[in-house]
Amino acid sequence: MPPGPETTAGAGAASAPGDERSPAPPEETAPAAGETAAEGVPAEETAPAPQARPRRAVRLARLARREAARTGIAALSGVAFALSFPPYDVWPLSVVAVAALALLTRGRTARQAAWTGFAFALPFFFVLLRWLHVVGYDAVTGLSLAEALFVAVLGAALALVSRLPAWPLWGACLWVAQELARDRLPLGGFPWGRLAFANTGSPFTPLAALGGAPLVSFAVALTGGLLAYAVTVALKLRASSGPGRFRAVLPGVEALALAVAVLLAGYAVPVPVKADDEVKVALVQGNVQHAGMDFLGRPMMILDNHAEATLQLARDVKAGRVPKPDLVIWPENSSDLDPFQYPQAYDRIEEAVKAVGVPVLVGALVDHPGQSGYIDNKGIVWDPKTGPGASYAKQHPVPFGEYVPFRSALSKVITRLQRVQRDFYPGDHTGVMQIGPARLGDVICFEVAYDEIVRDTVKAGARALVVQTNNATYGRTGQPEQQLAMSRLRAVEHGRAVVTVATSGISAVVAPDGTVQQRSEEFTRDVISATLPLRDGTTVADRVGAAPEWALAMVGLLSCAAALLIGRRVRTDEPEKRGQQ
Repeated sequence: MPPGPETTAGAGAASAPGDERSPAPPEETAPAAGETAAEGVPAEETAPAPQARPRRAVRLARLARREAARTGIAALSGVAFALSFPPYDVWPLSVVAVAALALLTRGRTARQAAWTGFAFALPFFFVLLRWLHVVGYDAVTGLSLAEALFVAVLGAALALVSRLPAWPLWGACLWVAQELARDRLPLGGFPWGRLAFANTGSPFTPLAALGGAPLVSFAVALTGGLLAYAVTVALKLRASSGPGRFRAVLPGVEALALAVAVLLAGYAVPVPVKADDEVKVALVQGNVQHAGMDFLGRPMMILDNHAEATLQLARDVKAGRVPKPDLVIWPENSSDLDPFQYPQAYDRIEEAVKAVGVPVLVGALVDHPGQSGYIDNKGIVWDPKTGPGASYAKQHPVPFGEYVPFRSALSKVITRLQRVQRDFYPGDHTGVMQIGPARLGDVICFEVAYDEIVRDTVKAGARALVVQTNNATYGRTGQPEQQLAMSRLRAVEHGRAVVTVATSGISAVVAPDGTVQQRSEEFTRDVISATLPLRDGTTVADRVGAAPEWALAMVGLLSCAAALLIGRRVRTDEPEKRGQQ
């Protein structure tokens, strides 16, 4: 725990435990005026004996006792924040958690508030990211620690701006700044845990159509800050009395009214859902043999599962049990062998595609054509007549999961990284492809969490979005629900239908208004048939892009600079005022 400001006892105070100062000897007579007790040396020529500072352990113990209650409340608030996300989905807790952090950091020093922010964030990320325990609890702890550092900086910044007028507004901007940094740093960032992702089915959600995920985060943070402001007014009223109490309560009432207005503002935002066209799709979830890191089983097993489910779909179509789709979508890694290197994999895909008689979007890992030793994580359009055609390679491989940064050094220290035998190579273009009669935008797995990738795909002409994913490693851990929530937000943000197709679940069809129309269960074989609305229009969020996020973040940083400048000016003016008195 970082040390906070120290307090020292005044002259004549009793020594604290562990204090190394020596008390004055008993029954010692005071020296004559102008002399010391020894040899008549003038008093002004002798300096007082220096007082030794308390031992570090004692100071830390005092700090721990003083901060224990605040730290405990911060940790509990962080856990409550985690419960606002899927699979729990108690979204109002996100507002309460923001309010709690604002109250806990208000009026504190930057160092104290940084510790409070860290104490809030560490349990939050640990609970939120517990699905990583499949890799190891050291991975959960390491990633939680790294992400908590961003919130520690946020805590310090919240303490700074809490001294300014309108501090709930500046605090909300700082939440956006924190998420902006965390979404991009380091190694491309990790957006999990954004306020917006806890509010994919709340009154705040429609705001995504205006300013994307950052505007939703801003609205949630502003509502929490206004709630915290109302609490501070109430606490002041309890400590005061007199005829001015009624007037003093008005700011708190106004803050609550504004918080309700922000909460309900989303209902005034039109979410475009009218279809310009439609396409019939079939989502194939072939399933895996078991969950965990070794879900693949023997070679060809996953491919056989998806091929057999597609062959059954073809039989059902021929028998009239289900309508014939215009296209079929397989998930990420549905071919567990490179079909261009293994003829048996190529032939198996060909058999399934020709049987169903429509284009199939196949997920496969293939050798990179220009970079020896690298892999592409691809979605490949496979036509029943012409075979493999257009493809999309994942642009944002996951560090330590799909490639190992600083491999030569880290793999010697963390031997588990040697399981990532080859690095994935990032793609260089969006996933917009013509699949049968539809122009769809492919987004692979975790890419749905990144604003820029999804926005660029829509702006490039995608009329609906496809999220190919493989969540078999994290089955039944809550991670598939968290990722599905992101698809719901993207649907509203871009006014597009979104289909999520997973090897083992959750596969789902999400309407442009964010509602889940159909979904599969985890670890079952399933084929979902749906009519997908196609849209050409763009939302305000598409047109303004990242501008609102950068503008709000900049306002937050400028508010911190203003708080520092004002604080420095106050400290400079105080000695001058004392000298004039």
